Amino acid sequence: MRIGLLTEGGYPYVGGEGGVWCDRLVRGLGRHEFDVYAFSTGQAQEDAGWVELPPQVTRVRTAPLWTAEDDGVVHGRRARRRFAEHYGELAAALCAATESGTAEADRFANALHGLAELARDKGGLVAALRSEQAVRALERACRAPGARRTAREARVPDLLTVAAHLERALRPLSLDWYEQDGLGAVDLCHAASGGTAALPGLLAHHFFGVPLLVTEYGVRLRTHYLTRPDASPAVRSLLAAFHGRLTAETYRTAAMITPGNAHARRWQERCGADRAKLRTVHPGMDPAPFAHAGENPGTADPHTLVWTGRVEPAKDLVSLLHAFAEIRTADPRSRLRIVGRPSGPEGVAYLGHCKALAAQLFPDEADGPHAVGQNPVSFEELGGPGAETTAAVRAGGAVTVLSSVVEGFPVGLIESMFCGRATVSTDVGAVVEVIGGTGLVVPPRNPRALAEACVSLLRDPERRARLGAAARARALELFTVEQNVTAFHGLYLEIVARTPVRRPVLDGIGDPQPFAAPAEAHVTGHWTEPTPRAVPTWAVETPVPATETVR
Repeated sequence: MRIGLLTEGGYPYVGGEGGVWCDRLVRGLGRHEFDVYAFSTGQAQEDAGWVELPPQVTRVRTAPLWTAEDDGVVHGRRARRRFAEHYGELAAALCAATESGTAEADRFANALHGLAELARDKGGLVAALRSEQAVRALERACRAPGARRTAREARVPDLLTVAAHLERALRPLSLDWYEQDGLGAVDLCHAASGGTAALPGLLAHHFFGVPLLVTEYGVRLRTHYLTRPDASPAVRSLLAAFHGRLTAETYRTAAMITPGNAHARRWQERCGADRAKLRTVHPGMDPAPFAHAGENPGTADPHTLVWTGRVEPAKDLVSLLHAFAEIRTADPRSRLRIVGRPSGPEGVAYLGHCKALAAQLFPDEADGPHAVGQNPVSFEELGGPGAETTAAVRAGGAVTVLSSVVEGFPVGLIESMFCGRATVSTDVGAVVEVIGGTGLVVPPRNPRALAEACVSLLRDPERRARLGAAARARALELFTVEQNVTAFHGLYLEIVARTPVRRPVLDGIGDPQPFAAPAEAHVTGHWTEPTPRAVPTWAVETPVPATETVR
């Protein structure tokens, strides 16, 4: 089978978001071929290069989202009229007062497809999307009768901001990927995220009928809702409408949608995803680095609590420090290791605040007047003494603590579960789904409850051991690379069996063969007659020379 893997800011770039699971997926499915279509998000990412690609990756095509050169395409009068019509319809769908409805969804989809067909016919839309004509079409839609109130309040700076954002979001329409030897040659498109990454899959389905699979470990629409907090209401409203429409169209077109957890699944259902299309596939992780710790639970310090992650306000280390003050009162031998690096300038400032709070809550303790004091709270980074690897950090603590107020899929907790360590977590994101009944869960922003849960585990080694063993068994059953790869392999076969791509069968000189596929092949259902049926090209022993594979 030939898979078109669609990514944004991830695989195959070094350190890209979501690149690890994509690499594991590709390497785990060695019997399939992968064509990677990747968007880069910055010059630094492109300069960092790619990861080492396995032989089943037969083609890689990239395009920058952070910049776009003028394509030099000059549209004639008829093309400009087509652009104004389709762009105006798209803008009208964004400004419509009704948030949902089949009519508006069809209006948005038809406008998007019209722009894609115009870009394919004329060689691009970069100049048109940046033109004054686009801004004027957006303004007319905002001023039209029936437009939502926030859209009517949009001023010229707001219109320019929205038009610039739409130009960036619609850059994939101008790519040359949508040809018979491009995305038209794959049997299935797999988008590694929603949003812009899934847009080429929408167009491949529109032009060639290629089925689309969308995987979201974090719902991209939710991210857009949380960005641009300082923008005007008109800008936020119009951009939210665009991403909401694009997400709804992606879910409607997709043959199947795979959320990474129940939290993402609820968001997808709320955003219009058909429940019948949803299949939860948890991220796969490699348990091998944590095997030694999991098989040797006695290596942990029985009085040490461990926190790891990115240092930022959402992790709520302030509540953790206040909780540890109560823990020290109940168990003076306890220690807290905070291992992680700050995330951006805000994280640096937050780390400084946490260090100052720790110094205030826990003055350096010394055994005598001439001894050097030691703080029971340590701030460390991976790679330092005693924290050479993530496995070493997690193995050294008796209890792993998660104190976040916002969390997606808690990868750190799974690593601790692989190590066979008991956990205390706040009830946010997918924590309860991951932990199950193998750890303690407390409300967020509640230092007293967090402290009581930690003390109960520190005082009960047998309970810690039982919970740690159960956590390890659960992680090995649900969150390994093997289960992730097996799940996607089954989904690939199911999707292609249900919605195969119909391509013309060519003869030796490249002309279509009449009656090459029986009429029954175009009707859904199962047939028992011995009449031969059309099958995907990847299932035929002799390759059909309809397209050329780039190796």
